[in-house]
Amino acid sequence: MTNLTLSVPDISCGHCKSSIEGALSPMDGVSKAEVAIDAATVELEFGDPATLEAIVAAIEDQGYEVAS
Repeated sequence: MTNLTLSVPDISCGHCKSSIEGALSPMDGVSKAEVAIDAATVELEFGDPATLEAIVAAIEDQGYEVAS
């Protein structure tokens, strides 16, 4: 399993949290996807078959940009 925290600067409200968590939680291989609104971050725990690229794409599909 990989543990990672992503910075997503556009996170600002409960809708953002629901949208991102709702997109990531059902992904195969994602065992944890928790949005921290105040920190504008997403804490992840994932493994095969989920990839970082697929997770970032899922976040971006919801309209949010992941900071590099």
